[in-house]
Amino acid sequence: MSITLEAVRAALAAVIDPNTGKDLVSSKSAKNIQISGSDIALDVELGYQAKSQIDLIRSSVIAALKPVPGMGQISAHVFSKIVAHSVQAGVKLLPNVRNIIAVASGKGGVGKSTTAANLALALAAEGATVGLLDADIYGPSQPMMMGVSGKPESHDGKTMEPLENHGVQIASIGFMIDPDQPMVWRGPIVTQALQQLLEQTRWRDLDYLVVDMPPGTGDIQLTLSQKVPVTGAVIVTTPQDIALLDARKGLKMFEKVGIPIIGIVENMSMHVCSHCGHAEPIFGEGGGEKMCADYGVDFLGKLPLAMAIREQSDSGKPTVVADPDGMVAQIYKEIARKVAVKVADKAKDMTSKFPSIVVKND
Repeated sequence: MSITLEAVRAALAAVIDPNTGKDLVSSKSAKNIQISGSDIALDVELGYQAKSQIDLIRSSVIAALKPVPGMGQISAHVFSKIVAHSVQAGVKLLPNVRNIIAVASGKGGVGKSTTAANLALALAAEGATVGLLDADIYGPSQPMMMGVSGKPESHDGKTMEPLENHGVQIASIGFMIDPDQPMVWRGPIVTQALQQLLEQTRWRDLDYLVVDMPPGTGDIQLTLSQKVPVTGAVIVTTPQDIALLDARKGLKMFEKVGIPIIGIVENMSMHVCSHCGHAEPIFGEGGGEKMCADYGVDFLGKLPLAMAIREQSDSGKPTVVADPDGMVAQIYKEIARKVAVKVADKAKDMTSKFPSIVVKND
């Protein structure tokens, strides 16, 4: 009995990608279906990095195809392909950077930098090429958090090489100043310095650049949001009402400049006692989820207020690399997959597909 393409597609339509919630046919993930007698070969293309999910999806494809009458050998090649997605109108993409994810909060002290570092590391753990830009000029923390020191090198006198640790490329003003030196710069100079840091760093073929934004919603943050080609923003908050008040301002700022909100991360959602394991909602409960419901955005996940997260970040080995199989690292990885899926759902940037038009006067 010969296998038909229709039967194969019907079987694949029943396979749901656990990360996107969509079947492989309607999402156009199943490609290059080749039938040779009773054998079949196909590709499954994921628009997001998910090295940990490949075996699971391949097994699901094989399990769905096996019952097809006459089925012989099945070869399913599951892989990720990350492309550039659209950004704010009138802002050009950066060379060698496909997608920029801004991690922001309306106020300081909510764990935004810790979240940004672990998000970058979690994306890298899934097989993506990732960069991390420390955009907090006044208080750069990523050098310490990522366990990196030293001065960036320049091979051409015009651009800087990013430093690298834990498989992530990193740029920060902290690499260029003394740790004890205060940055007594006014807003326009800070904005200019940050743009130079972003544009003059020679990023190496990044799938994602995670930007640890400075806290607040003032002139610096607004200018950055208008000039940096951001694919989407992640808002970090705690459940506390006062933090949520500022987080809402941050969300509205991104909306005003046309940057979509990928979702909200609730940090310090529950204090976990390091001695007995008792959990207590010190900063309140459900604030992040209520904010998501109010604004119609996705709730990406919540993280506990745990001493280990702080200790690991201070040591230069954030949780995702310090304890990759632990519960908290798994939460960060789930958040990272949700972020990558949301980015993949966005419209693709097609500017690279169009040739440059040059008008000459003869």
